[in-house]
Amino acid sequence: MESIPDKHTPVLVIDDDEGLLLSIKATLVSSGLPEPALLSDSRNALALVRKHSFQLILLDLMMPHLNGMEVLKKIKDEFPDPECVIVSASDEVGTAVQAMSLGASDYLVKPLNSEKLIALVNRILEKHTLRYELEQFGRKKLFSELKNPEAFADLVAEDEAMALVFHQVEAVAGTDYSVVINGESGTGKEMLARVIHRLSNRSTAPFYAVNMASFSKTIFEDEFFGHTKGAYTDAGSDRRGFFEVAHGGTLFLDEITELDPSLQAKLLRVLEDREFYPLGSRKTTKVDVRIISATNQNLEQLVKEKRFRQDLYYRLNVMRLELPPLKERKGDVPLLISHILKRLCATRNSRVEKFSNDAMEVLLNYDYPGNVRELENIIEHALIVCQDKIIERKHLPLALQGGVARPLPAARDEKVPIEKEIESTEKAVILDMLRKYHWNKGQTASALSINRTTLWRKMKKYNISF
Repeated sequence: MESIPDKHTPVLVIDDDEGLLLSIKATLVSSGLPEPALLSDSRNALALVRKHSFQLILLDLMMPHLNGMEVLKKIKDEFPDPECVIVSASDEVGTAVQAMSLGASDYLVKPLNSEKLIALVNRILEKHTLRYELEQFGRKKLFSELKNPEAFADLVAEDEAMALVFHQVEAVAGTDYSVVINGESGTGKEMLARVIHRLSNRSTAPFYAVNMASFSKTIFEDEFFGHTKGAYTDAGSDRRGFFEVAHGGTLFLDEITELDPSLQAKLLRVLEDREFYPLGSRKTTKVDVRIISATNQNLEQLVKEKRFRQDLYYRLNVMRLELPPLKERKGDVPLLISHILKRLCATRNSRVEKFSNDAMEVLLNYDYPGNVRELENIIEHALIVCQDKIIERKHLPLALQGGVARPLPAARDEKVPIEKEIESTEKAVILDMLRKYHWNKGQTASALSINRTTLWRKMKKYNISF
């Protein structure tokens, strides 16, 4: 049996049971969904997929000639975009895991529940519509066309590349899909995740940000799933994990690619089952959490290299946003400099008013490998050195002046207090200048725009001696 509707359809159903094919067709059409294409001979599946652009393919697991897994692999090897859902009479976890590893996006068990089937088809077709809309966004999107401009107040931007991202955020935020934010370190991925949360239906529920690189195998389950009193020696009371405290809200998983492969499976299980066992408990805890992940790496490449689970990739990467690096939106640099300088001067009671034209030229021509976070570090450095109202080129880090200096930090370590980091930077600047002027304190003090007494006091503070 092979039935192709006259009008293009986004759905293909493959099953050797012709009665079931007609039943699925009746269920979908009666609910207002497109009439599906039907195929009973799995050997013809790939030829049909080559001829038509399907968005969703429902595949029976047990079929003669080619079974569902074999058809799934052939389709995914050639056409990665269509969503494939395995349908089986067997409700075995191993089969589901195998299907997901081959690229299936979901797994249905016979006899099919009509409501679940309709909901799944609706969700997948809606997701493809949203993806298409995101791809159609032109490069000339305007900030003035944003529906919720106030939500982006913390993200300083006027470059059209960021306008595009903001419009994509507004389109994605209203859904409940998992999102991956891809971008270099320091581009503001967590800030963007917070905007998605604020614009979502979960905005009144918690938002939790978690750095996945900080979790070892021994503490992952305790931190994410929590524990009951007495679960282990030091468990003196019940403790809720990240999933439970974020229930109803959003969990932001930063540096998702840093999660150990053995822990990726545990994360996947919770995302699939929407429940987990706290350590020491025999009772499952239900969880309703939206996942937003972030990475500065190429997820697809990591999947190919077997360093990131393919099934977890499909669960997380329902929608993806690309955050451009600062070097690709140089139009935002002057605006960011003004914003950061104003904010830092207010917090430090600094009398600095602006950058000189010469210093601005240096900043505008720099590529910022550490992005916005590095730009903030540069301005903090200049405020430490400058004692006047105008920051000159000489107040910038030597790396920007063309001198020899320690590399600028591309990112702040959030575990280190800002005061300690500023002191560390100040000490490094003083040492660099002392070496540059061969430990001549008069010339060093002059270059730093401070007097000799202040230089002596700071050298004593930081235990700097010749």
